[in-house]
Amino acid sequence: MLVTRPLPAAAETAARLAARGYRPVIAPLLTILPKPEALPPPATVQAVLVTSAHAVAHLPPAHRALRLLAVGDATAARARRAGHADVLSAAADAARLAALAGETLDPRGPPLLLAVGEGQGTRLAAALRARGFHVLRRAVYTTAAAPALPAAAREALAERDGERSEGAGLSAALFFSAETARVFRTLVEAEGLAGRLAPTAALAISAATLAVLRPLPWRDVRQASHPDQEALLALLP
Repeated sequence: MLVTRPLPAAAETAARLAARGYRPVIAPLLTILPKPEALPPPATVQAVLVTSAHAVAHLPPAHRALRLLAVGDATAARARRAGHADVLSAAADAARLAALAGETLDPRGPPLLLAVGEGQGTRLAAALRARGFHVLRRAVYTTAAAPALPAAAREALAERDGERSEGAGLSAALFFSAETARVFRTLVEAEGLAGRLAPTAALAISAATLAVLRPLPWRDVRQASHPDQEALLALLP
């Protein structure tokens, strides 16, 4: 099972796969890096909204007293572990997160802090503004794409003398974001390895992720019923 998400999340997923009897191959395609940016003082915002656990990890301690609205349950759990006491989960996607804000926050109140990755969150910010909120979108982290396919992934896809080498013969590859899927597709095509994907099923966490992966010659391409890890792992046999 190829695990493509960034560390340390990849290690947690790998442990869950190993516990189920699978042999995980960790091959992170993105590195998460902090992006220092001046955030509004906690006293000046109504709540924090986050669309990933990566954003939670890069929020300063001063903002932990604010209400935090998370896109899903895993992100909400990460926020609670980080010390955020007032946490609500949309348990779905960005559209549901905007709806949750409309149900629990006051558009006439102070601004919302939307903490995201660099270049992310524009549609969510627009959806929130359409509901009357003043939104401060701030990038608290950025991502760096792997310049080449990680050695573990390359070895798992490699062939020797027409026979698959030990560690190869991947039965499935797990993709937790469209961004990761784009990096994978770019690298396997650039390195001439796309043809080695025929025995492998691609498991995508969302429709956007699925759309990026579909042109590759997978054995099968499947989408999780819900955009979270539990639903993604439920696709495994």
